[in-house]
Amino acid sequence: MKERAWGRVLPWNRLGLRMRLTLLYGCSFFVAGSLLLWSTYLITGQALNEQFSPGPRVVSGERAEGVPGDAVKGEVFFQRVNVKQRADGVLDEMLRSSLIIMILIGVIAFVLGYLMADRALRPLDRVTETARRLSESTLHERIGLRGPHDEVKRLADTFDAMLDRLHRVFEAQRRFIGNASHELRTPLAINRTILEVSLEEPGASPDLKALARALLGTNARYERLIEGLLLLAQSEQELAIRKSIDLRQVIRAVEEQLDLQPRKRPVTFHQDLRAVLATGDPLLLERCVYNLLENAIKYNVRDGDVWLRLREEGAEAVVVVENTGTPVPPYDVDDLFEPFRRLQGDRVRSARGAGLGLSIVRAIVDAHGGTVTAEARPEGGLTVTMRLPRLERRAALRA
Repeated sequence: MKERAWGRVLPWNRLGLRMRLTLLYGCSFFVAGSLLLWSTYLITGQALNEQFSPGPRVVSGERAEGVPGDAVKGEVFFQRVNVKQRADGVLDEMLRSSLIIMILIGVIAFVLGYLMADRALRPLDRVTETARRLSESTLHERIGLRGPHDEVKRLADTFDAMLDRLHRVFEAQRRFIGNASHELRTPLAINRTILEVSLEEPGASPDLKALARALLGTNARYERLIEGLLLLAQSEQELAIRKSIDLRQVIRAVEEQLDLQPRKRPVTFHQDLRAVLATGDPLLLERCVYNLLENAIKYNVRDGDVWLRLREEGAEAVVVVENTGTPVPPYDVDDLFEPFRRLQGDRVRSARGAGLGLSIVRAIVDAHGGTVTAEARPEGGLTVTMRLPRLERRAALRA
């Protein structure tokens, strides 16, 4: 059974594997039951005809005396008709009873087929749920399926082996980033100290001081790059701290650290904050909100606007940061979450960032089991929406 070339899904393929197996089991039973029923009906009918079909009948002398020949023939005829009717009645009764029994057993076969398919596919459901839950920050989990060494067990073991290899690769990558970043921080700190001392020298010429200031700016940029790499490597790891957090307090702490009214590019800040609880690492979430607000201010227009909204939607805590700015092509929005990827124009020429802000945001949100998306505003700028698992107040009180 093939699907059409333009991707139209047939009704059979819309059903889940469990329901398809159930229908196959039930239909197979009905086909086999129907063949068995009709075979039994034909064999029984033939046996009844052979058993009850009257042969040449000899009439006794006592009874034959005084009985006309036509009467004897009529009696034999009626006996044959009576036997035929009785045989047909037996066959009809057997057919009705067999059909009723087959339908009842067929319903039971469908139920048993569903239960059998559910039990057979339960390990696959476990594999699917584990694969869906896994991410770069939770590669330490394994399926660990126990049971007979069948096809499903081999699939789960193969999946676990693949996760082991991926986990080793990601751990080696994170260790490399962390070690390289730590090794680079020392010479940059030494360079900064030397440049600052040279600026304090009384006999330093103006050209030397100008060169030292330019080098200090370049040095500061590389320091920010290394700090971003360290934070990115840290945020992609499994969370070591999980506690109940009031996201309003996290946002208040970020507002105290961030200059919401820069002199070179002033903006109007709007906020709508509701009381929402979440669970996670407060410092990482603080850095996440900091990067969102910093980008919204940094890549804005003069006298622009920044909107910050915090609300809850179902089981999620939602943080929305929206800003005015230059128009952003919709096809370039997803690239902003990749490391060192920035838009063309003002963003790529800017020396104020390393292109890691939104990458760090996504890594932190993924580590907390949430999602982050961005959308280009028609008037210019971006709308970034961060969704985190919300903590119920009753659960927070119990904790």
